[in-house]
Parts: sequence; structure tokens; C-alpha cells
Amino acid sequence: MSERKVLNKYYPPDFDPSKIPRMKLPKNRQYTVRIMAPFNMKCKTCGEYIYKGKKFNARKEDAENEDYLGIRIYRFYIKCTRCLQEISFKTDPQNTDYEIEEGATRNFMALKLAQEQEKREEDAEKEEEATNPMKLLENRTQQSKQEIELMESLEELRDLNRRQGNVDFDSMLLKYNPAELKEQIKRMQEEEDENTIKSLMGIKRKIDENEDEELIESEDNTAKSIIKNTITSTAQPSVKKKVSKLNLLNLVKVNNVTSTNKTKKSGNSLSLIGNYSSSDDSN
Repeated sequence: MSERKVLNKYYPPDFDPSKIPRMKLPKNRQYTVRIMAPFNMKCKTCGEYIYKGKKFNARKEDAENEDYLGIRIYRFYIKCTRCLQEISFKTDPQNTDYEIEEGATRNFMALKLAQEQEKREEDAEKEEEATNPMKLLENRTQQSKQEIELMESLEELRDLNRRQGNVDFDSMLLKYNPAELKEQIKRMQEEEDENTIKSLMGIKRKIDENEDEELIESEDNTAKSIIKNTITSTAQPSVKKKVSKLNLLNLVKVNNVTSTNKTKKSGNSLSLIGNYSSSDDSN
């Protein structure tokens, strides 16, 4: 049982393959193969649709007396999945396709029909040119006219290219030097670094100058304030003496005024009392 899975089998040294009897097989023997439906088809008996790619256990045989440029043509037999009707089709190496024979009809295929129609039209044109010399002359004159138009358009494009740019790619490649580019980039970076450092130093100097000016102004203000304080301290005792003398004079005057006001008020009050008593007596 283990021998059926190995690839190489043991042959004894006295093995002679000529002694093996040959089996007598039929000339056109059919083989059972696993195949997929090569196109969409419809069964003629039950109308069942068989789609492309459906798998079948098919019988394969060689088509007798049929070949294309020495390529062998094979025929396949399958059965409908619904009514078990036998369907046969064969290979078509000329069109790299398959051809249905019996039991089913091939569904509509637009691409194949378009290719067949194009081929028929080409064959008809060739036959007409072969039989009608005037048609051949017309076709040749039309082709020559198209060629002339194409050449003119190409010449116009070439002239435009010459006018727009005469670029010498070889000289550009010679000018291109990666080492020089690296040095140029390095120089530019160094210049940028120097400019940034200079700008930063200028800003620092401005800040230092502003700080010095503020310090000088503050020192001037402090000196002025000290001078003012000294002047005011020296002038304060004389001012205090004058103010004390003026206050004494004012106080004397104020006292006199207050005494006269008091006498006026006392006189007014006595007059009011006298008026009040006379009014009572009259009543």
C-alpha cells in the first residue's frame, strides 16, 4: 500500500520491459477527464442554461481526419445537469475557441460576432479590389492622401519643436556636477548662519543700549529727587515761622469778629424776649 504514493518504484536488475505484454486498445479510445464548460450554452431538450465554468466529468476523444496545421482537434461529450441529454463540442485552434456540435446552442456573444463581421467585411473588400480596378485605384489614392496629411502634420510638429526649444541635454549633463552643487549648498547654509548670528547680535546690542539709557534716566531722577528733598528741608523752618506769625494775627482777628458776633446775637435775643413780653401784655 505504501508503493502507490511514491514517485520512484524499484526495478530489479533483471527487469526486461520487452517481456511485458502490450494491451490491445481501440484506435480512437475515449478517456474520462474533468473539464469546465468553455462557454454559456442552453440545452435543446429541456432549456436548461449551463453557465461558463461549470465542471463536468466529460469523455474525450480525437476528432478523426480533422486537424489544423498539424494541430490535433479533440471532441468532448458532457451531459445536461437536468435532463442528462448528451452535449458535444470540439476544439477550434484556428480561432483559439471551442465549437458547439450537438445537444445545445451557444448563447449570444457580442465580441465573437463583431470579430466575425469584421473579418467578413475585410474579405469582401479584398475580393472587390481584386475584381474592380477602379475601386483599387480609389483606395490607393485615398491612402496616399492620408499619408501626405500625416507627413505634413509631422513636419509642423518638428518645426514647432525646433522653434520652442533647442535644449542641449549633453551640455546640461556636463554642467551638472554633484560635488559643485554640494559645495554651493554648503556655502549658502554658512551664509544663512552668519546672517542669523549678525541679526541676533544686533538685537542684543539694541537691548543693552536701551537698558543703559534706562539706568541713566533712573540715576538722573534719583539725583533730582535728592536735590529737591534737600531744598525743601532747608526751606521748611523759615516757612514754618512765617506761618506761625500769620496764624497769630489771624487768630486775634477771628476772636474779635467772634466777640462782636456774640454781642450781636445776645442783643438780638434780648430784643426778641422784649417783643414777646410786650405781645403778652397787650393780650
